[in-house]
Formats: sequence, C-alpha cells, structure tokens
Amino acid sequence: MRNINEDRKLITSVLEDYFNGIFVGDINLLRSVFHPMAFLSGDINGEPYFKTLEQYLEGVKNRKSPNELGAKFGMEIISIEIINTIAVAKTHVPIFEYNYYDLLSLSLIDGNWVIVNKLLTHVNE
Repeated sequence: MRNINEDRKLITSVLEDYFNGIFVGDINLLRSVFHPMAFLSGDINGEPYFKTLEQYLEGVKNRKSPNELGAKFGMEIISIEIINTIAVAKTHVPIFEYNYYDLLSLSLIDGNWVIVNKLLTHVNE
C-alpha cells in the first residue's frame, strides 16, 4: 500500500524542481523531472501548442530565463490529486508576459515520480 503523504512530498519536490528549472533555464533539472517520452500540448493565445520534450528543452535552452531577466518568482502548486501510481498537478506558472496554468500528469516509474504529460494554457487576467 502506498503512503499518500510521502507521495505528496515526493511530487511536491518534483514540481519545485520543475518550477526552478523553468525559472533559471536549467534544462538538466527539467530533464530530470520529465519522462523522456513526455509530450507537451495546449494553447498559447488561442494557438495550438505541441512539442516533444526535446523540442521544449531546446526552446528553454535558447531563451533568456525569467531569472536572467530579473523576473519575480511567482510559480505555485494549486492542487495535487493522487490515485495509486498516477497523479495530476494543477500549477500556476506566470512567466514573461504569460499567465500559464499547467496540468501535469505524473507517473511513478521505477520508484520515481516523473512528469509524463504537460497541458498548458495562457489565461488573460
């Protein structure tokens, strides 16, 4: 039987690494929280967005990070749902001029929680 409190702590740690990887532009840290076959999709300003993990990491590598641009860190976990060895996290990721919300699907693989799918959208407030 899984310990849901321990799983929540482990998932929170993965999400904090995800946020920090985005904020400082650390593609190795980001790579460590994603499954290699992860897929990213959603919309940005109403336009469809589809990327493999490698395409996403290439984009992060080739841009200035929010940290380099002097942005304030404002990313947060809104919720985490866990069922057995799967989980979904809803996060708020305000970076650059975007107000992103991500739905991250995670799986417990070989004893580690990893992000297997990222759905994202930009919300005008």
